[in-house]
Amino acid sequence: MGADYLGGQFTAACLKAGTSSFADFLGASAPDLLPGARASGPVALPAAGPGAGGPPGADLPHGTTIVAADFADGVIMAGDRRSTAGSMIAQRDIEKVFRSDDFSCVGIAGVAGVGLELVRLFQLELEHYEKLEGRTLSLEGKANRLAAFVRGNLSGALQGLVVVPLFAGYDEETEKGRIFSYDVAGGRYEERRYHSIGSGSVFARGSLKKLYTEGMAEGDAITACMHALYDAADDDSATGGPDLTRRIYPVIAVVTGDGFRRLTEDEAGEYAQAVVAERMESPGGPIAPLRQATT
Repeated sequence: MGADYLGGQFTAACLKAGTSSFADFLGASAPDLLPGARASGPVALPAAGPGAGGPPGADLPHGTTIVAADFADGVIMAGDRRSTAGSMIAQRDIEKVFRSDDFSCVGIAGVAGVGLELVRLFQLELEHYEKLEGRTLSLEGKANRLAAFVRGNLSGALQGLVVVPLFAGYDEETEKGRIFSYDVAGGRYEERRYHSIGSGSVFARGSLKKLYTEGMAEGDAITACMHALYDAADDDSATGGPDLTRRIYPVIAVVTGDGFRRLTEDEAGEYAQAVVAERMESPGGPIAPLRQATT
């Protein structure tokens, strides 16, 4: 931890009593390790494209589409596996959905390096709070802490290092799943029923609007999210669909009263293969039935 962690030993600054916020501790002892701190001054970023006419940082690896939907017992979050650098595929199997603690998860869209750093700090923040306070933050409190981290990267975002998260979890007080989205300035918004972020979000959200039903079962919610990612990949080149040849499938997280659970590759593969098989018969995907008005 910089000057506070020397030769494998913690110094007095690390051991003294202080705040339950790990971010506040970093701000006091090693502020340069906070997201956005290293971008507070002028930085040289690669410009987009060979002509260097695009926005700064556009050729850095970017994560793309994340979707989330609540269901009867909690909430589902799923993310595609592609990252892009300009017009190139930077990585085919990146992970963009993570466990943040036992009852929540977080997904990232934007500059992958900054997003992964933000997620790691957020995970440490929640763990640090629980160890010092002997209890976990409320879901609302977790969402607020994440907003502060996003706000801390505002100077980086203004220089092209944009990253926004999607946060979801099981609220033990209300016993239901909740979803929160953010803007680059740290604005926090609670979303109802479903939401998506990233370059393919408009297509994914349109798909979820068609497929989502209130109080749906877990399997149906996972299938709806898988269809939404498929539709995003169908229209957005930066979003990767299920790669059956390489056995690369979306990361799917389920959060319920029993805690966080990530589907195994085999489990995610079963849902992906079922969706692909259905699209072979109906490329446009399932059609929501029209409800006749009653008089």
